[in-house]
Amino acid sequence: MANPQRGEIELALGQRTLTLCLTLGALAEIEALCPAGESLTADRLVRVVAALARGGGTPVERAELKDAPLSLEVVTDAVAACLTAGLEP
Repeated sequence: MANPQRGEIELALGQRTLTLCLTLGALAEIEALCPAGESLTADRLVRVVAALARGGGTPVERAELKDAPLSLEVVTDAVAACLTAGLEP
């Protein structure tokens, strides 16, 4: 269960719910995955979700994310909400 006080966001993944959280480790992974000026590809988005899930304590394999019935809108909304929550003062 996500704790909004820690900036955690839930993402439903089929029968499972991932807790996403922007930790320093996740932020470092995301910075390495997304160099400035480069496009956010589907593969990079999957890797960002995996990094945020590890930060939230619910690790998930990229293959599981790729096979999950997720919409782009749901995933991007969850990632945006997680980044916003994690970067708020």
